Amino acid sequence: MTLTNFIRAAAFAVCAATVTGAQAADISGAGATFPFPIYAKWADSYKKDTGNGLNYQSIGSGAGIKQIKARTVTFGATDAPLEPAELEKAGLAQWPMVMGGIVAVVNLDGVKPGDIVIDGTTLAQIYLGKITKWNDPTLKALNPKLNLPDLPIVPIHRADGSGTTFNFTYYLGEVLPDWKSQVGVSTTVDWPGGIGAKGNDGVANNVATTKGAIGYVEFAYAEQNKLTFASMANKAGKVVAPTMEAFQAAAANADWDHAPGFYLILADQPGDKSWPMTAATFILLPKDPPNKAAAKDAIDFFKWAYDKGDKMAEDLDYIPMPDSVVALVEKMWTKDVKLN
Repeated sequence: MTLTNFIRAAAFAVCAATVTGAQAADISGAGATFPFPIYAKWADSYKKDTGNGLNYQSIGSGAGIKQIKARTVTFGATDAPLEPAELEKAGLAQWPMVMGGIVAVVNLDGVKPGDIVIDGTTLAQIYLGKITKWNDPTLKALNPKLNLPDLPIVPIHRADGSGTTFNFTYYLGEVLPDWKSQVGVSTTVDWPGGIGAKGNDGVANNVATTKGAIGYVEFAYAEQNKLTFASMANKAGKVVAPTMEAFQAAAANADWDHAPGFYLILADQPGDKSWPMTAATFILLPKDPPNKAAAKDAIDFFKWAYDKGDKMAEDLDYIPMPDSVVALVEKMWTKDVKLN
């Protein structure tokens, strides 16, 4: 089953549970597409365990932030964490739920997953429109053993407000200062060119159907759609493949203890084994929820996910939060979120 079909099936199952089990407590959330595969998997298991459903709209981080600020959902989800000042202004608590890797995916005949190597500077130049052919000398130098075609590169990017885009553009800005000055770092940017698509699944579908395309998606979308992903040269100059070990190596540098509001970016971490485009995804919940019973139900779900969801996350190539971070989050819930 492709991830797109999995998402549709999971979304139908979750929504069906919401409709048929109206007497049960259903948790409403909206936001990032990056974690949707694991949220859908958790929701299915949680429904079986507790009878409570999850109605999660996978609509992008930007839209999720807007909905939770408007209090139209119980929680929001974003891969672009809000800075402490914005959290305070919006009256929101924020915490990391799971971590994962963003990968570059390509559509090139005869190239197998992991075969092609790209570094951050080259990736930025592609999205700036400076490198336009697959047989460009820069790409040939990175891939001397590949017979790269004389084929136009078609960059695919997100068209919606996206935390995946935030982390992707943050990384490009770290490796190429011209990116920051010419395009910027945000959930939405003015792309120099290419084709826009909605959601991680939209980018994956466009890459799969467009010869010469390149895009960026959360790794689970690449794996389950059987897309060709690139290996990357990291900050240490080492070529690494997108593996759980590489994601964990990058995540190991995360200093959550000293991150106010859990604001932390994991892109371009040091270390020979670190994957350069690793990211956390976050939950947003009002500190003084308008519906305290619903907020408690949401926290119960996330506590369950922390307690019982690690294996499910790893099966989809996400990185569970360490126990020490879970302890920090649970302490924050008790201190900052008013449930009475």
